Amino acid sequence: MQAVTTPRVVIIGAGLAALYTALKLAPRPVVILSPEPLGFGASSAWAQGGVAAAIDPTDSAEAHADDTIRAGAGSVLRDVAEFVTRAAPDHVLDLSGLGTGFDRTANGDFVQSREAAHSAARVVRVKGDQAGAEIMRALIAAVRRTPAIQVIERAQAIGLQSDGARVTGVFLAPSDALEAQPLLLQGSAYVLATGGSAGLFSLTTNPARIKGEGIGMAARAGAQIADAEFVQFHPTAIDVGEDPAPLATEALRGEGAFLVNGLGHPFMQPLHPDADLAPRDVVARAVYLETQSGRRPALDTRAAIGADIATQFPAVTKACRRNGIDPVSQPIPIAAAAHYHMGGVATDMAGRSSLRGLWACGEVASTGLHGANRLASNGLLEALVFAHATAQDISAEVPQGDAPALSLNFPQSKHDEDPARAGVLRDTMTRFVGVVRDGAGLRRALTIIDELEAENKGSETFLNMTATATLIAAAALAREESRGAHYRSDFPHSAPGVGKRSMMTLKEALTIRDKTSMEAI
Repeated sequence: MQAVTTPRVVIIGAGLAALYTALKLAPRPVVILSPEPLGFGASSAWAQGGVAAAIDPTDSAEAHADDTIRAGAGSVLRDVAEFVTRAAPDHVLDLSGLGTGFDRTANGDFVQSREAAHSAARVVRVKGDQAGAEIMRALIAAVRRTPAIQVIERAQAIGLQSDGARVTGVFLAPSDALEAQPLLLQGSAYVLATGGSAGLFSLTTNPARIKGEGIGMAARAGAQIADAEFVQFHPTAIDVGEDPAPLATEALRGEGAFLVNGLGHPFMQPLHPDADLAPRDVVARAVYLETQSGRRPALDTRAAIGADIATQFPAVTKACRRNGIDPVSQPIPIAAAAHYHMGGVATDMAGRSSLRGLWACGEVASTGLHGANRLASNGLLEALVFAHATAQDISAEVPQGDAPALSLNFPQSKHDEDPARAGVLRDTMTRFVGVVRDGAGLRRALTIIDELEAENKGSETFLNMTATATLIAAAALAREESRGAHYRSDFPHSAPGVGKRSMMTLKEALTIRDKTSMEAI
């Protein structure tokens, strides 16, 4: 196997967390491994809502932390919430300084929206629903002009070299030939910033490539995984048959839009005091149940926003109109779709994983900020804060200096990715590990995942996916309660007392899966 050694810090992934980490590490030499041309396929670029930050003088970091803890259903770590919310305004200002064109009022103040479970309007946005794309544009431009950062495109990590205690390299393949003979890249430190796992579900808002491979790689290398069962389902994915589903941002409801069923009746008011701005898990389950009952739910923006939707929320309007829907005169059909993974590689407040040499930040990590149910627009914020913390921690270990540019020459190989096997896995996750779960369905999911894995031992990328799917389903089976985004119809109530985070290794998850598979024989 070809091996390449570099003094550069190796960053696996190319979304917001990856780019921001690289910028904060400069002038230390860095290489970013992007499976696609920079800016394509990153979940960050698809984020609509924005960045939550207590910037208004009437708001406070303490109130933001309290909302985060309340939304997290008892599983948020308070010290992490306070750390992140205190840092939030500085990172918004930093992004602005890098050229992010946040919406401003006539006197230059940030325009801020209110989203679900926030007690104040504190989400800094761009053109209503363009925040992720605009932040990524600014970061990519900054990365391109930073000499210490090298970007290698169309290179995908398929595994980590590890003895179970320390990561010493990353195995790479060209992203258009994932079954090629891998190349081993060894650097001075490794940052995992590959995004989340919602693409493991057939009904999702995530880019096609985001299927949990990063968590799977870390788990297969021996890393501890936290809160794997907590997958957030966004209640207002636009239900038009697209894969992935377009998103109707929560900011629409912040502007007064509301949910109706197929009969035109609003259905959130009796279910929660905050009605349409209730926590996402509450709204997602309500939408799911309306769908299951045959009363196709929809988001009605007509009275609250009307014709202004085209200028205030252009991405939503474009998605509707390409599917023959006029949101000015028609309600927008919606469904609850897998959107964000609160679980991931367990890290401390410096971004360190349980494996020496490996840091993780962004959605691939689980820091304890989100608990069982992420507060709206805390995702980009967490990525910023922990990318900065990760860079600071690595900077204490990796000296400044020059490094020659890397040239990776992959052997020629035939592309051998089978979309059918991924389709079966995704359908299994949506059917049995979705918005509403039960023990029988989770055991069925684990059995199918076991069978799929046995049939596809030769694909490292697919084994990364099945590792993450196994962890999600096994942790969901082990948690015999309902909490936040994890809802068990056979255990519909939360366990008494403070919520506990789950910690699980892949070995432990496989033990649960093996037992389930044996019982199914």
